[in-house]
Amino acid sequence: MTTEIRRATGRADDFTLLINPLAAKDHPWTDAQDAILNDRALATARDTIGSWPGYAETPLVSLDQMAAQAGVAAIHYKDEGPRFGLRSFKALGGAYAVARLLQAQVADTLGRAVEMSEIVGGAHPEIVAGITVCCATDGNHGRSVAWGAQTFGCRCVIFIHATVSEGRKTAIEAYGAEVRRCVGNYDDSVREAQDTSSREGWFVVSDTSYPGYLEVPKDVMQGYELMAAEAFDQLEAPPTHIFLQTGVGGMAAAVAALAKRRWQSARPTIVLADPDKSACWLDSYRAGEPRAVEGDLDTLMAGLACGEVSMLAWEVLRDHGDAVIALTDAAAVASMRDLADPLPGDPPIVAGESAVAGLAGMRAVLSDPDATAALGLGVGARVLVFGTEADTDPVVYEELVGKSADTVRLAG
Repeated sequence: MTTEIRRATGRADDFTLLINPLAAKDHPWTDAQDAILNDRALATARDTIGSWPGYAETPLVSLDQMAAQAGVAAIHYKDEGPRFGLRSFKALGGAYAVARLLQAQVADTLGRAVEMSEIVGGAHPEIVAGITVCCATDGNHGRSVAWGAQTFGCRCVIFIHATVSEGRKTAIEAYGAEVRRCVGNYDDSVREAQDTSSREGWFVVSDTSYPGYLEVPKDVMQGYELMAAEAFDQLEAPPTHIFLQTGVGGMAAAVAALAKRRWQSARPTIVLADPDKSACWLDSYRAGEPRAVEGDLDTLMAGLACGEVSMLAWEVLRDHGDAVIALTDAAAVASMRDLADPLPGDPPIVAGESAVAGLAGMRAVLSDPDATAALGLGVGARVLVFGTEADTDPVVYEELVGKSADTVRLAG
């Protein structure tokens, strides 16, 4: 039986919460899921990314006063703003997948195994320079791919859709990539990137998967698992609930996968958070199978403006994603502002518009007794959320929050 709770009053805090009838905490971790995300791949990602200049664990921030006000035991916020200077967790995925792809291509050219240290150290510049990587992006993934291409020495072309901001376009170009703007929405730009790559002999480094394209997105997701591992290791006690913003679902699947492998049937309750204008996970859980959302996907949460779920993410989150909540843009903005101007005793945090859907989802649930009961989110709850970006577009951030990110940082 499906449980769906809707608050539709016309207010900014309206939401729809759907319990996923396919999920259960005692579902096993299957061989198919282990082929996507596993401990061996995580160890490889940790060793590789940990060797890059500038690697450091991002902070896990305890929001004690927000937790007290919300009536839960703890809220921990994994702040990905400092990640490699890119201001986003995406640095872990796209750049790692670029490095893995280059390793494979150089090995194929040389006819021998190639160590990752050769790629990181620039041992084969003449081969690497002849390789072009590309992807579609809402902003952050493309910045990571461009950064990885610049770091390791290959060419890069990034496809953005009609509503990606000029600030995000400029940020990608700063890493030496060619940026091409497409008509349509994010999913249209994914198709344009794939079609162009096929014609030109380029290599797509995408954070979403679709029929015939699965291997590179696995690398992206395996990079994301490092963020989850850092957070879990930093916690004194396991979380009871994890709220995760979605988009195509790669990040949410990576976190859920590690939570399942680490804690098995005692894993936390996993709640996904969709923008209500691009709620592909809500529609997919309703249908019991992946469903696409059509239209322009017009949400301020630009990094989550995706109409189609990733096949690989579905394989994981079908069984291990317990619920999904669809939220308004206004709910996200309210959380951005509250993090920037927190309750006394909590630190100010710069959180971009795509960083806060998980936190906003938790707050929406706690504002509704039926939703709170449905998720078992009581006074003993220990909540973990992932702040997946900082001010990746400083102009947009200041417009939404009413103060600059630098002002917020100085207040801390």
